[in-house]
Formats: sequence, structure tokens, C-alpha cells
Amino acid sequence: MIDIGGKIKGLRLKLGLTQEELADRTELSKGFISQLERNLTSPSIATLTDILEALGTDLASFFSEAAPAKVVFAAEDMFVKEEPERAFSIEWLVPNAQKNQLEPILVTLAQGGETWPQDPHEGEEFGYVLSGSIYLFLGEKKLRVRRGESFCFQPTDLHYIKNAGKSEAKVIWVATPPSF
Repeated sequence: MIDIGGKIKGLRLKLGLTQEELADRTELSKGFISQLERNLTSPSIATLTDILEALGTDLASFFSEAAPAKVVFAAEDMFVKEEPERAFSIEWLVPNAQKNQLEPILVTLAQGGETWPQDPHEGEEFGYVLSGSIYLFLGEKKLRVRRGESFCFQPTDLHYIKNAGKSEAKVIWVATPPSF
């Protein structure tokens, strides 16, 4: 069951309105707004429509039961893609990150492993080497990045990473906008 009064109060407070201001905008009494917010009375559909219009929303939006956005992701939520021919894997740390402004992944590179080259694009990229050592290729540049070091760049050139050592390398890599 939807807490109509609580939702109305939440919308009112979010807009910084007093009960009296909402009452003035809807030509209702402050007492009615107070009783409504405490679920002591129920509005007619016409009155509810007027209140919601004053609060910048409508009936459909007010009654939609949108699922809350997921904040914490467990291992079973994550997706891994293996690339055996290039000796690396990508683990998407936030599933469906395409809807977000950034996309964090965990790249694991076996000895000699390297990611596919990525074409230049808008945005920024950031990485942190958790273990091992890598080469970061940015156009004609070849930069070594060791465990505990990070990199950050605007991807205006072809770019990729390659394991620079004999042991496995792990890199947290974040791209904005999502590009992996």
C-alpha cells in the first residue's frame, strides 16, 4: 500500500514548501494538507491531481513503483568476459553501467596479455594497478605503470594496456563515458 500522505509530504519538503504554501497553491486549507500528510484524510482524484500538479508531478509518476537504484554489487552481480587469445579478462564491477556516467572494470592480464586497442573517444579514463606491472600505450607513447600507481588521461589516441611482467597483472580501469 502506498503512503500517499508521506509521499506528498516528501515532495513538498523536497521543493522547500511549507504546508501553508502548498495549501495556497492548491486553494486548499493548511489543515487539510496537514491531515492528508498524516493520512488522516484521503483526497479525491481531482484534489490529488491538483496537489501533484502544484508539486511538479502527475498521477502516473506519483504512483509508479520504480525500483530503487542498486548501490552495492556482490560478486554474483558482476559479469566476466574472457579473451583467451589475448590472455586477458574483463570483469564488469557495476553491471549495466552503460546507463551510468562512468564504467569501472577489473582487467586481469596473464603474462604477455594485452587488451584490445580502443579508438579515440570523448571522456576520460583512469586506472589503478592492483598487482603486477603494465605498459599503457597512448598513441605512440609506451608508459610503464607499476603496482600501486595510477594513470589518468583523455582518450584522444588509440590506447590499450599490456602486461609488462612475468606475473599476472590486475588493473581497476574506469572509463567515462562507458566504452568497454
